[in-house]
Order: sequence, then structure tokens, then C-alpha cells
Amino acid sequence: MGWEADVLLWIQDNMRNAVLDPICKFFGYIGAHGELAIAVALLLLIIPKTRHIGIVCSVSLATSYILGNIIIKQIVDRPRPYDTIDGLTLLTDPLKDASFPSGHASATFACLFVIVLMMPKIYGIPALFVSLFMSYSRLHVGAHYPTDVIVGIALGISCACFYTVIYKKKFAPDARGSKPLKGK
Repeated sequence: MGWEADVLLWIQDNMRNAVLDPICKFFGYIGAHGELAIAVALLLLIIPKTRHIGIVCSVSLATSYILGNIIIKQIVDRPRPYDTIDGLTLLTDPLKDASFPSGHASATFACLFVIVLMMPKIYGIPALFVSLFMSYSRLHVGAHYPTDVIVGIALGISCACFYTVIYKKKFAPDARGSKPLKGK
């Protein structure tokens, strides 16, 4: 079964409980189609002072979706762990798409890691915590292998870093991304 099965079965046996189970299910629900990341990006786009951050979040999120969900998932076509690991129980409804990489992890990190990079720590630290918990929740409910989540996180962070660097170099080289776009 391998180390990934061992990790998932350990989480099932030691971490599942009446408190964490519904929270992890909820996180899965609000991230199922990128809803949380989309809502955050839209909120940032609506507020004039953070519109530039919302743009970076949106482009990062769209790129992670295209790369992860449309390209990589189709190529790898990895089955879900609850379909292959004996004794692993899924806490949610079965999913219809492939397992690798985690779309929840990539979407959340693609959007919320931009906040970590471009906003004050008062927003960045909670954004990082939410991203990490969203990623953990995918393991907790049995929907993803650990490598699905790790690659999803890496994809999301890569997109966030790439577009943040582009924004800062092209549109705000002196402001370090802290001021909105002006006249461009």
C-alpha cells in the first residue's frame, strides 16, 4: 500500500473525530469548485485599494485551475485513494474527477498565497492558515493522497509567486506591490 496509504489510514484512525470531521467536510464544500478562492478574489477586486491584489489573485487562480484541473489531472488520471486503499472510508460524497493534483489545495494557495505575499501579516497569516487547513482537510476526509495535496500546494504557490513577481516588476517596482495600479 505504501507510505501514502499509511498516512491516510493513520489520519482516519487517529485524527477523525466529532469536532474535526464536520469542519473538514465544510472546508471541502467551500473549496469544491474554488468557491472560497473565487470569493476572496472577488472581494479584493471590489475594494478599490486592493483591486490590484484581486487581479493577481484572479490570474494566479485561473492559471492553477488550467494547469492543475484541465491539463495535469487529465494526463495523470490518478484514481482516488478511497477507490484503491482497503479500509479507507470517504467522509464525503464520491468525486468524479481524478485525484492528482488536489484542486482544493492549488486553488486556495494560488489565491491566498498572493495575500501572504502582497498584504500585511494580519491578513497573510490567517490566509496561510486557511490554505493549510483546506489542504489538510482533503487528507482528513480521504479524498486525496498526500502527494496530490503536496503538488497542489506547490502548484498554487508557484502561480502566486510567479504573478506576484510579474506584478511587482512590471506595475509596482518601487512599491513592492503595496499600492494599487495607477494609470496603467
